[in-house]
Amino acid sequence: MSESIKCSRDEAFRERSLNGDMLALVIYTGMPLAIYQGLSQLFKIFDTIMAAHINAESVSAVAYLSQLIALLSAISGGLSVSAGIKISSAFGEGDYDMVKKRVSTVYLTAAVFAVLMLAVFIPLTEPFLKLAATPDILIKAGASYFSIEILTMAVSFINNIYIAVERSRGNTSRILWMNMLVLVSKLILTAIFVYIFNGGLHMIAIATLLSQSILLIFAIYNSLGKESIFSFDLKFVSFRKNVVNDMYLLSIPVVAEKIFFSLGKTLINSMSTVYGALMVGALGVSNTLGGITTSPQNGFQDGSSAIISQNFGAGKYRRVLSAFYNTAIVNTVMGFIICMSTLLGLDFLSNIFAGGDIHFAKMIREVYRYEAIGSLFLGVNAAVMSLLYGLGKTKITMILNISRVFVFRIPVLYFLQNFTNLKDASIGIVMMVSNISITVMSVTVICFVIRNYKNKYLYKRGEL
Repeated sequence: MSESIKCSRDEAFRERSLNGDMLALVIYTGMPLAIYQGLSQLFKIFDTIMAAHINAESVSAVAYLSQLIALLSAISGGLSVSAGIKISSAFGEGDYDMVKKRVSTVYLTAAVFAVLMLAVFIPLTEPFLKLAATPDILIKAGASYFSIEILTMAVSFINNIYIAVERSRGNTSRILWMNMLVLVSKLILTAIFVYIFNGGLHMIAIATLLSQSILLIFAIYNSLGKESIFSFDLKFVSFRKNVVNDMYLLSIPVVAEKIFFSLGKTLINSMSTVYGALMVGALGVSNTLGGITTSPQNGFQDGSSAIISQNFGAGKYRRVLSAFYNTAIVNTVMGFIICMSTLLGLDFLSNIFAGGDIHFAKMIREVYRYEAIGSLFLGVNAAVMSLLYGLGKTKITMILNISRVFVFRIPVLYFLQNFTNLKDASIGIVMMVSNISITVMSVTVICFVIRNYKNKYLYKRGEL
């Protein structure tokens, strides 16, 4: 590839990634993503509050259907993760021709999957919801909402790949301001549709579709500049093994983990309906509140995984572990501060979500108090995931994420429902147990991974 293709800003970030101060690099790369993730979660809260303005069933419908949407979005999520790993690795190696090929090929792949998803699921919305054991009351409340969200998901296929590409080149500030534009426009549109036009739940979905379309416009515009190695060019699309094999193979475990994780959460929602439809909403609200703590941590996870991939590709093996340790420290401190803040303001937050329903507010508080205890430890888990994703160990992340739901949630909830008298409290307790258990499992696994990593890349090379 010609030298003119390279971008001086991209080269500057690569140099900083491979040789700069690691703590400063982790914060520089992860902070915009953490801010975006945190604000995104905050705007989800506003969405839930506006859904509560419609009725309580709308809150439960959003909580339930969001898991099904996440289930269908697994392909996009898996492909964006694996593409980000391999693009970052090639960038770290300095193989700019491979970067261009992988970027162009993954964009085309995402577009094909988006079209297929629309063709299959738009005509089959209600049969799919019934197959997923969605309560009739929630199908009635949310079928139109779900159909529109499928359209949004197709748009997000391209957007997710674009964000992964920008993250690979260290353009996290651009990700922040573009997504801020999306979030603000979505909030304004939703408020207009709900409070001024008294629209139903489907109008919230339309607001989401319109706002995601704004990001799509930016994605298309920024991805067509042929002077950049990170832009789309049909001439560079290649399905040769050395281009796509690793990228596609890495995505399979990620897709599987996201499908099973979302399926598991959907099963948890179904099991929660024995306590009434409002409990599904309370669990969804609790997860949203928990996301205030975990979403910024996931931002640092995403940023650090790109740093790890680049340094691993460049043979900077000591810096790989340094990125992991610094991410763990940042996430733990930040998570503790945010989690304690949400607990201190829980009465206020639960009353806002409940829309004046005292019983619903009590259910939210009961679930979240337990979930928050477990959330204190999830920052370490996010750091573990950043190292595993960065090294391309997606099979291990799949096992961990599937275990989180199918080992530490569903069996525990079944036991609590059938062999104890804890009733509503069971939902909160199972969240606490799963969060703590998965952290213990992650730390145990990563100790073995790091030991093997040191033996293979550090001890034998005399770097330790």
